[in-house]
Amino acid sequence: MDSIDISKKIAKTSAASARQGAGCHQAPVSYQHHGRTTAIDDHSDLQVLKRIKRYLLPKDFVISQDLLEEIVAGYDIGDPIADDLASDGIRFAKPLQQFIIDKKADSNLKNNSSFNALTEQFSRHPDWFDPKLAQIGAVAYRRYPLMLIWLLRNVALMAGYSIPALSLPLIQTGALMHDALPRLMRTYAYILAVSEHPQLHLDSEHSKPNIERVLAIGSEGWQQSIKVRQIHTSVRQNLLKGKGNAAKGVIPDANQHHNPDGSWNTAYWGIPINQTDMIATHLQFSLLIMRGLRLLGARISTEEAEGILHLWNLASYWMGVDLQRLPKDEAACWEWLYTYLSIQQLDFKMGRPLAKALHDLPRQLMGEDNRRGRFVEMVNASVTRTLVGDDIGDGLNLPKSKIRFGVLSSVPILFALDTARQHNSRVANKLEAFRAKRQDNMNWWLKKNDEYYK
Repeated sequence: MDSIDISKKIAKTSAASARQGAGCHQAPVSYQHHGRTTAIDDHSDLQVLKRIKRYLLPKDFVISQDLLEEIVAGYDIGDPIADDLASDGIRFAKPLQQFIIDKKADSNLKNNSSFNALTEQFSRHPDWFDPKLAQIGAVAYRRYPLMLIWLLRNVALMAGYSIPALSLPLIQTGALMHDALPRLMRTYAYILAVSEHPQLHLDSEHSKPNIERVLAIGSEGWQQSIKVRQIHTSVRQNLLKGKGNAAKGVIPDANQHHNPDGSWNTAYWGIPINQTDMIATHLQFSLLIMRGLRLLGARISTEEAEGILHLWNLASYWMGVDLQRLPKDEAACWEWLYTYLSIQQLDFKMGRPLAKALHDLPRQLMGEDNRRGRFVEMVNASVTRTLVGDDIGDGLNLPKSKIRFGVLSSVPILFALDTARQHNSRVANKLEAFRAKRQDNMNWWLKKNDEYYK
């Protein structure tokens, strides 16, 4: 399905919502249409915003009113095509994969326009997709297998927990709180699947059939994108109906968290897992991880950065994000993220249960009294504090360590490995073999322990 078609459907849904709202009350002129939205200068002293503005934005940058309105409008738009199917009680993931791969279609779905739209979208790559550029991005993204999960866990996920609009759906469903380990591993498996790319050199011990291209139709990344989209759709519909109640007893029962009947408070939060918050997640996995790699010493060229964003553009498009809403290049991504963070209500208390569940994983796996587990937890917290900021670290109640800056000792190691990889095929092969073995072990664990993969 072409991105323009999806944009038209989303625009139609947005216009309908606007007309419905206009019939009830006069909409305010300001962009602060929801309780979750603050004034643009409320968080100007936040360390992460100061760093973005100082190092990553043009000196004359000012927040665009048009971008503000676009971000806020996205709060009220979910995934219209997938939501249409959910409203009819249809779980589309398995039927869609079977129809595209095996050409087996449920007779009840053949004439369903939304299912046909998804079929068209997932049956071929869109015209704008450049597989060569995507592969350049995938190679760069996967160049540092040791650092990828480190940054996913301690930067991308932890930073998101400071934003209640992103935390509340996870808390309401129990995700990353009661099942922190499988959820973390599932997310890690997904970013690995998205960045899987054809390999020219592998040790025979870890060889496996080469994929034809990055995010090929039928690949693991393609399959998981469909599954994730189905999960997001189910969660969105359940929360809107008031079925998510895992937050009871975990966070204070405030009026803005839900309506009196228990349903999701759309007027305050917007629709759960909406277009704007999905773009924020898209940037967590692409832009923030890429920035973390660079800060830790990785050499990522301008073309490789463009490739990483291009790679995730397709993954996000498959997960239901309107392509027209995605920022077009790295500079635009930082402008978008700065604007988004500037107007998000912060509530660290809401994110603390998620942060604690993620922080406590090492000792849960190694034992409460395990010294190595305690050390790993302190290193993880140090990475968050160093790369995200002490104010967010304090807000999430992450521990402080006197050795926090010792984590940056990995910088010369990364530089050495990167240089050796570029000039020594044996080192490159060993790094890739290590990554492949680690992924195989992780996939085995997921298929044995996680219902999602069984």
